[in-house]
Amino acid sequence: MKTAEKLAAGWLLTLGFMFLTTSVSAVITKHTTLKPILPGIENEALAKDFVNREAIYQLDNTATQGLMYGVPTALLGGWLVLGTYKQKRRNAKALMQEELENLHYQEQIKLSQFYQMLQENNGRITLLSFAMQSQLPATEAKQFLDQKAKEFNANFQVNEEGSVSYHFDV
Repeated sequence: MKTAEKLAAGWLLTLGFMFLTTSVSAVITKHTTLKPILPGIENEALAKDFVNREAIYQLDNTATQGLMYGVPTALLGGWLVLGTYKQKRRNAKALMQEELENLHYQEQIKLSQFYQMLQENNGRITLLSFAMQSQLPATEAKQFLDQKAKEFNANFQVNEEGSVSYHFDV
């Protein structure tokens, strides 16, 4: 994901959260606002009937505006985050697919070289010759040859120097 998209998503989510928090705060304040006693009224029981309409109006506007700006902003930020998450997953999936194809291609090359060497040498392959031909590390070449020897029931021969040669029936 591009840095600008990450920053935009973060800012939108932060702004949306701030607007929604302001809205919730206004609603809570509206319900907990104390009713002031107006000067000139001696009886407190009568003063409880008076409501500060200006404050209630301001709190209602704040709550409404917080929702009007907060919900779309938070939704847009969430949409950007979700989109970038899905893009990241698609990229990872494509990369995995590419790696699998590359491994399959490399396996096909090894098999091709293996069969070519079998044909050229009448079924006899040494570990060193296969490693040199396929340009594989010795351990990987040995694993490959051991696997193919099991699949094709090959015979092994060890010479005086201790090198192993595989003999396949061609």
